[in-house]
Amino acid sequence: MKIGIIGAGNIGGNLTRRLTALGHEVSVANSRGPETLAALAEETGATPVTVAQAARGAEIVVVTIPFKKVPDLPAGLFDEAAEGFAVIDTGNYYPRQRDGRIAGVEDEGLTESRWTERHLGHPVIKAFNGTYAQDILDRHRPAGAADRMALPVAGDDAAAKKAVRALIEELGFDTVDAGGLDDSWRQQPDTPVYGLREGVDAVTKALAEASPTRPEAFRG
Repeated sequence: MKIGIIGAGNIGGNLTRRLTALGHEVSVANSRGPETLAALAEETGATPVTVAQAARGAEIVVVTIPFKKVPDLPAGLFDEAAEGFAVIDTGNYYPRQRDGRIAGVEDEGLTESRWTERHLGHPVIKAFNGTYAQDILDRHRPAGAADRMALPVAGDDAAAKKAVRALIEELGFDTVDAGGLDDSWRQQPDTPVYGLREGVDAVTKALAEASPTRPEAFRG
């Protein structure tokens, strides 16, 4: 499968490592330019590209950049993506640590991924936002393993969600359908499922126990 990754930080870098190891054709981009990704490309065999090129021909595009940077992504980003492509959004809103106050979240009450979707102009699937980056490399397990972790996945597009869940399961993790994008507050920072390293039953329970009230520390 051809996969584009926008953002080469902890999550993006480790997804590049795992996905190339599984035989996927990965293009990876960051805000500093492809020349800064030479080491990652040499390590993994991924193709370093510009952000504007990252989605070309991609069946899945992963957007894993700081939340506040989403509006800065280039127009027409997905114009050359494969037909029926899916977008994974890994983002979280950290108003006090990094992002500042985002009116769409604070005043309109949008979930992070709904806000991101509006800026991207394409449906997104929320996944990996509460996953420790190192776990992508170290905690993948074969299907049926007693200690296999489960990751919540939220989104409105059934076909895209199916594709993303299949990819996550190929990466070595179970998945739990966390509902539509407007339900994705259940997996935002400081909810019971955020950072949870457990299986399907525990993740399902944690999603059910989430509160829709955003904690004060995660409000701008």
